[in-house]
Amino acid sequence: MEINKLRLVFFFSFATLIPSLWADIADQSDEFWKQRAEEAWRRTLAAYEPSPENVTNHLNYNVNMALEKDRSNEAIDLDDDDSSNSTRRSLRGKHKKYTGPCRATNPIDRCWRCQPNWADNRKKLAECALGFGHKTQGGKDGRFYVVTDNSDNNVMDPKPGTLRHAVIQKEPLWIIFDRDMNIKLSAELIVQSKKTIDGRGANVHIAYGCGITLQFVEHVIIHSIHIHHIVNSQGGLIRDSVDHYGYRALGDGDGVNVFGSSNIWLDHISMSECQDGLIDAIQGSTAITISNCHFTHHNDVILLGASDTYDRDQFMQVTVAFNHFGKELIQRMPRCRWGFFHVVNNDYTHWKMYAIGGSMHPTIISQGNRFIAPDDPKAKEITNRNYAPESEWSKWIWRSEGDLFMNGAHFRVSGPPTPLRLNFNKLDMIKAKPATFVRRLTRFAGALDCKKGVGC
Repeated sequence: MEINKLRLVFFFSFATLIPSLWADIADQSDEFWKQRAEEAWRRTLAAYEPSPENVTNHLNYNVNMALEKDRSNEAIDLDDDDSSNSTRRSLRGKHKKYTGPCRATNPIDRCWRCQPNWADNRKKLAECALGFGHKTQGGKDGRFYVVTDNSDNNVMDPKPGTLRHAVIQKEPLWIIFDRDMNIKLSAELIVQSKKTIDGRGANVHIAYGCGITLQFVEHVIIHSIHIHHIVNSQGGLIRDSVDHYGYRALGDGDGVNVFGSSNIWLDHISMSECQDGLIDAIQGSTAITISNCHFTHHNDVILLGASDTYDRDQFMQVTVAFNHFGKELIQRMPRCRWGFFHVVNNDYTHWKMYAIGGSMHPTIISQGNRFIAPDDPKAKEITNRNYAPESEWSKWIWRSEGDLFMNGAHFRVSGPPTPLRLNFNKLDMIKAKPATFVRRLTRFAGALDCKKGVGC
């Protein structure tokens, strides 16, 4: 009942707040974007899960089931128990290159990865998301679109066969690549709803140009590509659909910018060295899963909620699972505002300032992660709440369950032991797998090297 009341309040106040929702990106005089903003907010409310513990429990159940199945096969040693490793090389999770048969070591991958006919059944992937983005369909209901041309020379009239031409189509599409490609985007790539960008079977790099924008869209999957060395977008006139173009302001240089969007799944992406953030999810975005990604060489890694004054982000719900936070990372893994964030079974082998931060009373549930602190004695704490006095942040619900702390790492919990406002029930709350399994769960994080006819 309380959630329904909130939805009514936000619905009737929406018309007066639209300019603040999208003023930083699109031309405010463009009626096209105003309509898109209204539609996106209605989708956000529809995607919001009033009982988020149901989603976290579902994910935890699948993790346990996958590992129980994996443990039944003892023939292949994946070097599971890392907690006893003593050298810095072992602590930092430098994996030996795995050359054995395909192993899917977490429940998302187990859903599709080791099937030799994956290339003939690509859309099986749309059944495999877990967490808050588990309903994401991408382009499952559409035809395949094969990218044959890596150029991006005309943002107003994209050439057929290019990635830009594919993503502006209004119909659902499952976008694949006919060969290895390095794509230098000359302006931000504005993606329409119901698209899957599927890099499996090719070595696809979005690099040395602009990044990807998901603005006021739904049901987008980005899978198995590399995104790195992204620079600021210079703005100007850019076509964003087959029947519309408009003026865009200067872009920040994010790898992937999720803006006012819902049902988004980012999986098996390798990301590094972007001008601003690797991933930003802001301005009323929700129902998002970030999984199986490998992040390196960056300062501001993941931003979830961009403003202390934008209270619509209280509807933001994000799962961060099975990712490897690797070399030369500094902070924001993630940095959260307002919403509910489930951070589960990730491997944190590097940070220089902190790993998880937040402001504006976000709820953060950390389960079964491995945290290896840097040698710097001033950076041992995983959490960062420098944006509020202790009298305020001590009431925020930040929980750590089953995490593994190494090299002096420590997580400062806050809030009541049981988050009463979310009505967690310990009998129903299935624990994530212990963090000693994290290296196995994240071993294949990042873009995959998939070959037709064999499992990825």
